[in-house]
Amino acid sequence: QVNLVESGGGSVQSGGSLTLSCAADETTYNRYSMAWFRQAPGNEGREGIASINTGDGTTYAPSVKGRFTIGRDNAKNTLYLQMNALKPEDTAIYYCAAKRGPVPWPYELGWKEYAFWGRGTEVTVSS
Repeated sequence: QVNLVESGGGSVQSGGSLTLSCAADETTYNRYSMAWFRQAPGNEGREGIASINTGDGTTYAPSVKGRFTIGRDNAKNTLYLQMNALKPEDTAIYYCAAKRGPVPWPYELGWKEYAFWGRGTEVTVSS
């Protein structure tokens, strides 16, 4: 069992930036593939937006590529998401997720691949 806790959400104006963090209580954190998902208001599903595997390879959804950067600090058991040039359509609850081992291509942003989830942090972008 891996416990994940997101932080860093908040309200920001369009064009602004936020950095989300996700802390894991797992000593073998470096053996986990990690990802960020989001669920927009009124949407039932979660959109995979960024992932980073055990070898630090990254994958981004087209909706965030070039604006968001995923990173991990294995010494601190922490995952990050740097979000720049935020848009109102980025408004959502953001979740981090973990899977022990690699996620096979092309499923890096597929929610079914990840067994462990945080409770989410809310991001609101106003125009």
